[in-house]
Amino acid sequence: MQLYEYKVVPAPNRGEKARGLKTPADRFANALASLMNELAREGWEYLRADTLPSEERTGFTKRTTVYHAVLVFRRALTETAGDDAPRKLLTAETPAGKAPPVRLESEHAAPKLGAPEPDKTPSGPVRAPSEAATSDS
Repeated sequence: MQLYEYKVVPAPNRGEKARGLKTPADRFANALASLMNELAREGWEYLRADTLPSEERTGFTKRTTVYHAVLVFRRALTETAGDDAPRKLLTAETPAGKAPPVRLESEHAAPKLGAPEPDKTPSGPVRAPSEAATSDS
């Protein structure tokens, strides 16, 4: 399984001036492209753009919600020497830690209610405890 690290950067608010770019949309696209190309040279892959709320203070006591546009980038984590070993999967047969293993089939199933246990079968009639105490005297 591939693991990634993520980087979130604010999206540009305004375009950058460049030769041949006349409209604000062209300038904004140029600013966005230059930011994305700069991070791509560092090994970051563009993943998505999000607009997320943030509660910020305005004035002394008032708070308002402001929305920020961010760009999300990711890159694969480099494998270290410890990652060469196969990862141990956690299952019912091999739990994590020092917990006892989970038994999938019970060796000693609980007896049904009202049925005598198989190794303690009464040899004679079953008497209630109050009857057994009165008949012995």
